[in-house]
Amino acid sequence: MNFPNYFADVESNFNEADFIIFGVPYDKTSSFRKGARYGPIDIRQASWNYEAYNMITGNDIKDIKFCDYGDIDVKNKTPRQMVKKVKELTTRILDKNKFPILLGGEHSLTSGAIQAYSNDITVLSLDAHLDYRDKHENEKYNHACVIRRISDFVDAENIFVCGVRSADKKEFEDAKMNNISIILSSEINKKGISYFLDKLYDRLKSKKIYMTLDVDVLDPSFAPGTSTPEPFGITPFDILEIIDFFSSQLVGFDVVETCPPYDNGETALIAAKLVRYVIEKASKNK
Repeated sequence: MNFPNYFADVESNFNEADFIIFGVPYDKTSSFRKGARYGPIDIRQASWNYEAYNMITGNDIKDIKFCDYGDIDVKNKTPRQMVKKVKELTTRILDKNKFPILLGGEHSLTSGAIQAYSNDITVLSLDAHLDYRDKHENEKYNHACVIRRISDFVDAENIFVCGVRSADKKEFEDAKMNNISIILSSEINKKGISYFLDKLYDRLKSKKIYMTLDVDVLDPSFAPGTSTPEPFGITPFDILEIIDFFSSQLVGFDVVETCPPYDNGETALIAAKLVRYVIEKASKNK
């Protein structure tokens, strides 16, 4: 069954809304599985599965003003051009004092969103991969370079990557040398996500946080439909705890790397639910 190609329960236009969703259907630099360009449409389709009322948050999402702006046209763009278009729309959203939510698409798009913020932003990346290469496959705006490109605009001390379990040796050494904060999924498994949230609190309290969620941070048993799956990941409940902990500080969010050809819709279902959850939790601060 096909549902309307916009996020479920949207009842506000751009001017009325506090939250603006838009899609970036792009996967030109994907290096293992292609198909993340279908992520935005499948996430929207999956969003129609859910009740408007959420027993966990106590919110009815129909009471929240949010808008689905649709997809930006990046089909024939180079990675750099795509990033520029993401920056332009994110800037417009922020200029109107609204909260941007991006549906990917490959992870490279996040650097465009970050460029729209002032450089005092803190970036919390939930990702199986460190993504700190300076260049990959002869492209600086490759999905494997997104944290490095973000570090061109944001001080390294304000970049945190959580759930990591994969990196090239040199990029790992470079990231540590440059003071990127790295939390391994194996450490989360041993000590629990609450341990690391408490540990991060002193460094992140009172900061404005942009959260970027690469669905491959989840173990592939939860989210098999992603571009570069990596075993031994974190759980959906870990992500809920992270969102709960930082929801009052969030100023932007994206969910990237949903790759629909490689599962039966499970990953899009999780992505859609997490978008709804972020809206519900962050709305309490509007």
